Amino acid sequence: MNITFSLDEIQQTAQKVLDQKPHKVILFFGEMGAGKTTFIKSLAKKLGVENTTSSPTFSLVNEYQDSNRNPVYHFDVYRLKTEAEAYDMGIDEYLYSGHWCLIEWPEKIPTLIPNEHSVIKIRSLADGRREIEFR
Repeated sequence: MNITFSLDEIQQTAQKVLDQKPHKVILFFGEMGAGKTTFIKSLAKKLGVENTTSSPTFSLVNEYQDSNRNPVYHFDVYRLKTEAEAYDMGIDEYLYSGHWCLIEWPEKIPTLIPNEHSVIKIRSLADGRREIEFR
């Protein structure tokens, strides 16, 4: 599924993705500044997260709660130098927890990703809109 949207349409786009029943581990691919974090904030809101969401660039993972008080994990593994660093922080426990795991820069941890996952590729268009490819 491919969707082109503006920032005004981001909440509806996040809902369209959730309506497709994605796996609970979602990988986000896109260049720096493509809008991965912004889209994850919208997904989290649609999942019922009321806290302020932000990029976990320095902490690697932020934990929120959905409307049922279940954890929603947001990872940004951009700064990792090796997969071993992710493994040492216990990322496998998060990824196999059965809770939402939204991962930016998953190409940094390719062998740690569960087989059951969904993929969102985001790219910025010249007119300021974004295009996502969801699979």
